[in-house]
Amino acid sequence: MLNSQIVRRVAGLSGRIATVPRTALLRTFADKASRAPEDTALNHEVKVKFTIEPIPRPNEPTENKRARLLYQSRKRGILETDLLLSKYADLYLKDMTREELEEYDELLDNPDWDIFYWATRNEDVKVCPERWESSKTMEKLRDLAENRNRHTLRMPDLKF
Repeated sequence: MLNSQIVRRVAGLSGRIATVPRTALLRTFADKASRAPEDTALNHEVKVKFTIEPIPRPNEPTENKRARLLYQSRKRGILETDLLLSKYADLYLKDMTREELEEYDELLDNPDWDIFYWATRNEDVKVCPERWESSKTMEKLRDLAENRNRHTLRMPDLKF
């Protein structure tokens, strides 16, 4: 694997933990003289964590924030989270106060699978942080995830 490919692959992780073979890291960050052979004890995996901070938007107009949050709710990348958050946005986004919009925006800065596991109360996989445990946003999201009426979940239509 070329050095530039490794750097691109690691740089695109966006706050997730990546498992990268140590030899790949050595090849990338060490000079040729200090490279370890493939069959040495150094040939094992290490975890590297990258965090990318969200873009600050201090003076964003409320309607722009609603539009952005609607888009971010619908286009997550993981179908399960897309369905859950798009339904949540369809039901609640239009009536949210500025403070509730800020809280929802902060929630959307988390990785997709984390949000999904927190909303579905899958504590075996990912424990919900205290920050979200007492949140009204998470309470509504969990209520929606329970799907008590057994409706078929689908992406809501956009309303213009």
